[in-house]
Amino acid sequence: METTISRLSATEKALDVIYQLEDKYGPLMFYQAGGCCEGTQPQCFEKGGFFPRMNDAMIGTINGHEFWIDRDLFEYWKYSHFTLDVTDGFGPGGFSLETPLGKTFKVQYRLFTKEEYENLQPVKRSE
Repeated sequence: METTISRLSATEKALDVIYQLEDKYGPLMFYQAGGCCEGTQPQCFEKGGFFPRMNDAMIGTINGHEFWIDRDLFEYWKYSHFTLDVTDGFGPGGFSLETPLGKTFKVQYRLFTKEEYENLQPVKRSE
């Protein structure tokens, strides 16, 4: 039996911030857009605070919270593992829930090996 490979993980620092946001806001969601105005940094919202567009991709969950990415960005990064991290500072736009904490989420990428890519967990697409 083959083990399916996750497309997504999070650092301990990112999980610490997520726990703080869960305590304040409850269920969360993440969305990573591909446009020029919002940048390509992931944004954190209260669950239901953002609606993915048709055919956007949900690549996994972090602590039970869905992580969606723009459909075009997914096509570009579908061969990569996403690791959610956090850094000090303010991301573009300032709409993400971690902004008042003086933090911004970021993603680090690495390419999947051929074996990993052949055993990836499927993505969910928005309708």
